[in-house]
Amino acid sequence: MARDAPADGAAVIGRSLPRKEDLPLLTGRSCFVDDLQRPDALHLAVLRSPHAHARITAIDASTAQADPHVVDVVTSRDLPQPLPRIPMRMYPLPGMELALQPPFADGVVRYSGEPVAAVIASSRYAAEDALSSIDVEYEPLEPVLDPWTAADADTTRLHDTLESNLAGEIHIAWGDADAAFAEADVVVRERLSCQRHGAVPLEPRGLLAELDPGSGRLTVWGAAKVVHTNRRILARMLGLGEEQVRFIELDVGGGFGGRGEFYPEDFIVPWCAARLRRPVAWTEDREENLRALNHSREQVHDVEVALRADGTLLAMRDRFVMNTGAYVRTHGSVVPGMTAALLPGPYRWDAYDCTARQVLTNKTPAGTYRAPGRYEANFVRERMIDIAARRLGRDPADLRRQNLIAADAMPYEVGTHTDGHPVVFDSGDYGLLLDKGLRTFGYDEMLRWRAEGASHGRRRGLGVGYFVEKSGIARWEYARVGLDADGETVVHVGSASVGQGVDTVLAQVCAETLGVSYDDVTVRHGDTDTVPEGMGSFGSRASMLGGSAVARAADVLRGRLLELAAERLEVSPDDLTISGDRVVARGAPAVGVPLADLAGEPDLEEEAHFDSPDMAFPYGLHCVALEVDTDTGGMEIHRYAVTYDVGRAINPKLVEGQIVGGVAQGLGGALLEEFAYDASGQLVAGSFMDYLLPTAGEVPPVRVLVTEDAPTPLNPLGVKGAGEGGTAAAGAVIANALSDALGSDATALPLTPERVLRMAGAAEHPKELERTG
Repeated sequence: MARDAPADGAAVIGRSLPRKEDLPLLTGRSCFVDDLQRPDALHLAVLRSPHAHARITAIDASTAQADPHVVDVVTSRDLPQPLPRIPMRMYPLPGMELALQPPFADGVVRYSGEPVAAVIASSRYAAEDALSSIDVEYEPLEPVLDPWTAADADTTRLHDTLESNLAGEIHIAWGDADAAFAEADVVVRERLSCQRHGAVPLEPRGLLAELDPGSGRLTVWGAAKVVHTNRRILARMLGLGEEQVRFIELDVGGGFGGRGEFYPEDFIVPWCAARLRRPVAWTEDREENLRALNHSREQVHDVEVALRADGTLLAMRDRFVMNTGAYVRTHGSVVPGMTAALLPGPYRWDAYDCTARQVLTNKTPAGTYRAPGRYEANFVRERMIDIAARRLGRDPADLRRQNLIAADAMPYEVGTHTDGHPVVFDSGDYGLLLDKGLRTFGYDEMLRWRAEGASHGRRRGLGVGYFVEKSGIARWEYARVGLDADGETVVHVGSASVGQGVDTVLAQVCAETLGVSYDDVTVRHGDTDTVPEGMGSFGSRASMLGGSAVARAADVLRGRLLELAAERLEVSPDDLTISGDRVVARGAPAVGVPLADLAGEPDLEEEAHFDSPDMAFPYGLHCVALEVDTDTGGMEIHRYAVTYDVGRAINPKLVEGQIVGGVAQGLGGALLEEFAYDASGQLVAGSFMDYLLPTAGEVPPVRVLVTEDAPTPLNPLGVKGAGEGGTAAAGAVIANALSDALGSDATALPLTPERVLRMAGAAEHPKELERTG
């Protein structure tokens, strides 16, 4: 259905939705099993709990088992005992292992959508039909939903293995915060909250698993993001050696943190394939995707900032809770840990005191989503800076400039840590980027635009938001570079493709290092039989770590090729270079050896690992100008700009694409998206009629400036990650601009029309309000 086009390229947010009957059906069903041409595969469907919290008293699957199209029905009783639990792969805290998720509910269901049983049948349709004939008796229990009170002593416990619903706690502090607040001229206090939303990739998950009866090896297609880690997890849960399991990555329609982690289905499908000795396939529909894939972002902060009257930041103190849902999943404490570590941002502080509490509730388990923990931290910190600026009568950009960490202070030890590892900003000129970012946005022009005023019932506002991102997490990556029989270059790398253009970037790195043509480089990844090890792609690490590993291997291979050619030409390797498909003499390109002639040499392949114990920290600025309609709560984004320093941009167009795509997701979180639950713990945003995503009609043109003023010294390419900066400050900058327009403070996301009207003092507006998008 066509939408009205806004004037001058502005994005309109806050319009009425079309009627349901006018919308196309969006199933989100993956068809990769058909692409693999496996008509012999059995199909699996998962029976999920309709309750948020209940005890399972009986399961009767006899009717389903009698169905001639059904091959098997499995529940927790059929799995190895004691039930295997899905382990954490990152940032565990003591005691979290007591709240890990089993593949099927262990007698108690703890969120609506938790797997209870699975049907394996001749077709997906038969499997889905058979689910309705399984009779499960539930004894409902009181759901726990409020994260702020979840860990109270008198709250129902979700896990008998734990003393409370507190899964973990992180405390980071330096300096004397009490003294700083005592001497402060201005103290700003707020409760700020970020809502639960998530990745919602274009293509839901899918798996195909098959046991080879001859070798006893299990092959799983459909792995993503961290194929080697997930192979290790599955092998251990099945009691197999890693060499008995092969994982193969396929093309995926988006990852964004949620896709590619190890979920219950990642055990259930291969286990059923091994049990039945038949290939078993499962594809996730959109309703399952919204209920079962990791949710993210839900945090509530009680935060205060102390300042001097001249605007000098003194101290920040924060107590926040993160709603981790019913179980601790593979990320452990990554999300609250990143929030606590990067909440100080690009500013100087004399003191900092932060306590993060990760609590369990009867909601879908939570994990990472693009800029995990930082989207929330940036919203909290940048909102507090803006509130302080208004309190002091200062320009928000000027107050930020006054307190930025100086370029000559780099590397800068922040005083926080991630999983015990100190956060040290490696390089950066924050003041320079602020100036460039404001010029790119046209800050002075937009100040005049705001001062001009809008038509009746409309108000204008500006927002800025500074952020520091992280990249290169998990410290190492593997690569192998060699020549095929035709003399063309083949790269094998432990990084994975989740749509971020990793093949292009790594081919560029290899071509530039080796001296060959980009068109003659093939990048392969994601098959554990051909790539023996790797850490995968997450946390903006592929270019920084994977690229550096490729460069190192290519450099060694280049040296070998020059030596081999030198022997044939009877010259020094120093007198040769590689140009295209030949090794040639410097200054005499007619003299040389084709690479194809050298390809027959034995073991003409070089492996390399690149290890960086420290992360790199890209940084940037979001700016927005918007106009809000105080009659409807709708908004028009007049101008949006992002300036981002990534150290070195290997492919600037890909970086720009990452930024623009990230802005779209960040705006969705700022304005539209929310996994809302009712009082019984049911997800009431389980379809695209209720879970609203931004479309091309809502996403504005984005002015992008990619800078390379601060290459990192931590890797030979000078590269920092670029995948998350477009999202990182979007919630903060929209909230700041809206607050500027209305003269009242946005304290919670998303900024729906209803919330905007309350901010504008129009909660009793006579118009019937519609949830708009």
